[in-house]
Amino acid sequence: MKTIKASGIGNPIDRIEGHLKVTGKAKYASEFPVENMVYAQGVNSTIAKGKITSIDTSEAEKLDGVLAVITYKNAEKLKNYPKDMTNFSLTTVAPVFQDRQVHYYGQYIACVVAETFEQAQYACRLVKVTYEEETPDIHLDKNRGKAYKPGDSADFSRGDMDAGMREADVTLEQTYTTPIEHQQPMELHAAIVNWNDGKVKMYANQQILNQATTSISETFGIPKEDVQIITPYIGGGFGSKLNVYKHITMATMASKMIGRPVQITVTRHQMFTNTGMRQFDEQEMRLGAKKDGSLTALAHHTTSHTAKNLQYFEACGNVSKMLYKTPNNAVTHRLIPLNIQCPSSMRAPGEATGSFALESAIDELAWKLKMDPIDFRIKNDTQVDMGADKPFSSRLLVECLRIGANKFGWENRKMQPGTNKKGNWLIGYGVSAASRRAPYMKTSAKVVLELNEAAVNANIKMDATDIGTGTYTIVAQTVSEYLGIPVENVKVEIGDSEFPVTPGSGGSWGAASYCNGARKACENAIAELKKKQNITESEEIEVAELLQQNNLTTFEAEGTAEPSEEYKKHSVFSFGANFTEVWVDKDTGMYRIKRMVNVGSAGKILNPKTAYGQIIGGLTMGAGMVIAERTRVEPNYGNFITRTLADYHVPVNLDLANIDVVFLPEDDKIANEMGVKGIGELGITSVAASIANAIFNATGKRMRDLPITPEKLIEAGLEPGVA
Repeated sequence: MKTIKASGIGNPIDRIEGHLKVTGKAKYASEFPVENMVYAQGVNSTIAKGKITSIDTSEAEKLDGVLAVITYKNAEKLKNYPKDMTNFSLTTVAPVFQDRQVHYYGQYIACVVAETFEQAQYACRLVKVTYEEETPDIHLDKNRGKAYKPGDSADFSRGDMDAGMREADVTLEQTYTTPIEHQQPMELHAAIVNWNDGKVKMYANQQILNQATTSISETFGIPKEDVQIITPYIGGGFGSKLNVYKHITMATMASKMIGRPVQITVTRHQMFTNTGMRQFDEQEMRLGAKKDGSLTALAHHTTSHTAKNLQYFEACGNVSKMLYKTPNNAVTHRLIPLNIQCPSSMRAPGEATGSFALESAIDELAWKLKMDPIDFRIKNDTQVDMGADKPFSSRLLVECLRIGANKFGWENRKMQPGTNKKGNWLIGYGVSAASRRAPYMKTSAKVVLELNEAAVNANIKMDATDIGTGTYTIVAQTVSEYLGIPVENVKVEIGDSEFPVTPGSGGSWGAASYCNGARKACENAIAELKKKQNITESEEIEVAELLQQNNLTTFEAEGTAEPSEEYKKHSVFSFGANFTEVWVDKDTGMYRIKRMVNVGSAGKILNPKTAYGQIIGGLTMGAGMVIAERTRVEPNYGNFITRTLADYHVPVNLDLANIDVVFLPEDDKIANEMGVKGIGELGITSVAASIANAIFNATGKRMRDLPITPEKLIEAGLEPGVA
């Protein structure tokens, strides 16, 4: 089959949708022109626990332009309203206004619908609510007695931890904490919903359309085929747009009630209280090793919080099941129900936070063993996932560490902390290993071919989504590759739930799944055209000629790609290594990230330019975990003190470093036929640990509580010494 290498897979071409975005022509959820549209805004509770005793909407209803105020008094009673604690899943039913109970500060208690956005916002302030207030549970320490095991998958063990610790020559027991964080993508959560004759059509920035249609269908008790979601572009998600949240339910309910399309936009303030967050994690690590560096035991125990009526937990310990060769292993997760909104997925949920604890502890144990931290990691490398009892499909972690060390200049690192100085600056080097499962999921696609003067144009359709990561471009490159046509001749249509089903964007499965689905559709098209002319499969012939021989100007084919039996017998992961150089001012505690090197083994790289952008974004978020990102809970009332981007700080250009990204060549055909693996979450994994480890190498101070602020360094005392 002839291919056009100038535009196919592996080339760093520009985003094909880039011009639309920079000129403002790419339409996001709240930007579609819909006739007769009205606006909805949610009203938030001002207590964290209690019951509504009265809600006066009369003043709001009298305001010009106000069409309705929805509360528990007049809301549609949803049949699938879960009365008891339920798991937060991708298809969770999202009820709202079903009773008078308040479970957390900021919970939606009313919804105003008006002719204009401004009228709706103003009317929200006129809704008067009184409560029977109760003392909320908002402190982890005060409620530890309520901790519980959130299901069978929460715990794991192999071997005998106590025996492993007794066998060890050197042991480590430390606790690491990571704070509540919020995703805060640039595009606000929004939707335009039209309930018409029992059917729902909406423009909504949902990452996974098939699951979202199921959630809406089950919430309102209507057939799934009567729900259509359109979302051609999403302005970032980071996990916050995986699930259907209550603003979608409110807008759908409002549209059904008043018989007009309803637009709802979650404010930036409400995105702190109503669209999920990364939960606080307290992680206790126990490690043991022989003098030669062989691990004998590794335990990872996580305590987190969840909501009172909804359960979610970050599987922080999963990384500790598989990353190193450890005969004795124990992983547990415990949840404490609090009157705080339910946590949810945030980029690399579990791995981003769990790797901070694991890779910090590994570094600490290497220091106690007086081993180079890279040598210690390599000593305990394994080609078998001991947590799943399966071989890895491929694992180049050792290569990532060695190549990264060479590129970074690790040989210049001084092992003794605090001995590398330049003026007032203490200079440190840090390293961490990274891993992230690289899922591949069943994906369908349709390709439509059109012959025009010996040139073939192709239109590929699937319900995939682009959350800013380059989906349009890599899918177009895949079609270009497998049809042998220029990428300029490929049109990509995604983001419509009526297109062939995909797993959506999330969990680092998007690229591998989408592109293999597109590949299969293209291969089927060629195979079917050849079959019509009795042409053997192995014979190379251009697709234009195939259409001509069949006397066709148009042709379409569908294809579905899914994991092989061999895939199911292996553990499929992407691996990487992070290297960081930090400079710490010994008097002020201020520090600068000077250099970062990231080396990854993530299968075939479809587009080095978009892949590089993904890693840069991950490194930035990882740096944010260390530098500043933290959402504080007010200790008396349970609201978030940190509730705008004015006080929730994220990294800016001056906070970041000179960054080198290296992708190792890897051909893992067990992962999938194209050998593609996910990188979206690998980029953030263990970045925080590499920075914390560099700070230790600079100062001799172990910082186990994120974020690492100058205040904490000053409190620790910056005179170098043994931690």
